[in-house]
Amino acid sequence: MTAPTVIVVAGPSGSGKTTWITQTLKEHAETCFYLYPGLGEMPVDLARIGYCYPWVQVLPESQIPLLQVLPKEVVVFLEIGFHLDLQLPVLSALSYHRVAVLPPGCPQSEWHEWADEIIPGNAIAAPDPANLPQLWCTALTGQVFDPPSLDEVLIEITEGAYGNVHRLKGIFELPDGRAFYIDFVQGLEGIEYRELPIPRWLEGRPDRPSGIEVVGWQLDQTAIAQALLDGYLSAAAIDHYQQQYKTLNLEEEPAIR
Repeated sequence: MTAPTVIVVAGPSGSGKTTWITQTLKEHAETCFYLYPGLGEMPVDLARIGYCYPWVQVLPESQIPLLQVLPKEVVVFLEIGFHLDLQLPVLSALSYHRVAVLPPGCPQSEWHEWADEIIPGNAIAAPDPANLPQLWCTALTGQVFDPPSLDEVLIEITEGAYGNVHRLKGIFELPDGRAFYIDFVQGLEGIEYRELPIPRWLEGRPDRPSGIEVVGWQLDQTAIAQALLDGYLSAAAIDHYQQQYKTLNLEEEPAIR
């Protein structure tokens, strides 16, 4: 059996790695897999790609050994976060194409030395290898936010209330049953809100992956966690909202039952 085509994508946080991968996914008619190790079983991008690109098979970290037994017709995209060593042990037995997505004008770095191909990414500040940021993440599955509270906590986080935040991305559930992917990169304009193409969830707490990842310096992780906790809706509030939306007979998406 010939090994699958493996494309490994690396670069600094916010450079546009996942954006490049999603654009490239659309060009492949073959069966595609996507992995993002180092953030547990369901990082934000793994969940988002599963929601937005249903023809792509997402693999949680525990299934990375499957790479060695996939057929040759498969194309695998593996994203390496800035916090991981570029020489992942799981890749030692495979041949793969190395793609670095880097900000324009990025000075010579370990990504340049490692890459077979360099893709120009977002125009963000070049990373300082001597002062790498922290990464904080947590699952939010089952939690629902009302929009004003979510807006408030996201503005607080991204505007520096809990540290110097370079990147924030997450999947958040709203009481009308919709889920949104939210993305912020320091140096780019605003906070991006993008509704995910999945059915409305209007029966209790959503049982599908959601979460948040924050990258920055001097992060007050305890305060960020508390701010999110303060924004969670109670089970009674979720039920109240859901009954209202079901009564309105919303037609955009069928409710999950």
